Amino acid sequence: MPHCTCGYQPDVESGLATMIIMSDNEILKPSNTGRLIADVVKETYGFEWSRTEPNEDMLAILADEQYQPVIVFPEEYVENTNRLVTSFKQSTTMFNASKKPLLIFLDGSWREARKMFRKSPYLENLPVFSVNPRVVSQYIMRKSENENHLATAEVASLVIGEAGEPKAAEVLAGWFDVFNEGYMLSKTRIKPDLSKPCLTSYIENGFHKLS
Repeated sequence: MPHCTCGYQPDVESGLATMIIMSDNEILKPSNTGRLIADVVKETYGFEWSRTEPNEDMLAILADEQYQPVIVFPEEYVENTNRLVTSFKQSTTMFNASKKPLLIFLDGSWREARKMFRKSPYLENLPVFSVNPRVVSQYIMRKSENENHLATAEVASLVIGEAGEPKAAEVLAGWFDVFNEGYMLSKTRIKPDLSKPCLTSYIENGFHKLS
């Protein structure tokens, strides 16, 4: 595979955990970026979404006292504003800043993500962190109704940075660029840029595991 980046897996430590809850349509998509989070954050859990039969292991992790679960989702969809978290350093009635953050990403199309957020009883009382970046998504593999909708990995890199892990955020952003570059090289019908500038920058920054 000429554009495979398997040999450049990220290598970075972080003090947080992530959970990716995926729609069934998202799991096998080659363009899915949620998997990139697992490449970067070593303590990552992934589960398929179910409204009526949630995974028991997932529920156990959400209830584990060592974690502070936080759903990453736009604030305009949060009816109870007491759920909103604006800083990972400040405790609120619903958020304990002394615990390890467990960042929860709902991975699917925008319509699927909204459905998961609205129809998951086991998530409805968890705090929510909202990101509203002003930059337009660089993720050009999938069209969205709103051009400001970011890919899951892009959102994760922003939130991980806000959670006090700037190095992991930088590595994830670079790994996303490498993935995006390789994906487009495999799909383009025009003459591609085979110099792979994103991969070159990623390697020069020392983000990957050394063999």
